[in-house]
Amino acid sequence: MAEPMRIRALSKDGVIDVHVLMPHPMETGFRTDDAGRPIVAHYITDVEIAVQGRIVLSATLSRAVSQDPLLYFRFTGGRAGDTLRVTWTDTRGERRSDEAKILGS
Repeated sequence: MAEPMRIRALSKDGVIDVHVLMPHPMETGFRTDDAGRPIVAHYITDVEIAVQGRIVLSATLSRAVSQDPLLYFRFTGGRAGDTLRVTWTDTRGERRSDEAKILGS
């Protein structure tokens, strides 16, 4: 299992700033190993972020995203103390979900 995501969510003046670092190899499938064999594609395809069960971001990623993607976005409608849940799915069907509380400023 991959290491946990690092999630930081901060509420200020009714706006929630979110940073999510998702440890993942994000292998494109275009490279080869030292023996010249192709390295199979393995990257995050879908990301969903919800607050208190309400989806605030849904994204489709591609092989063009670098290793250990960092997402940053803002939204309104959350508040300090709410739980933010980040879930990703990759090309192998693996899933990871992690949670963090929204902090007040």
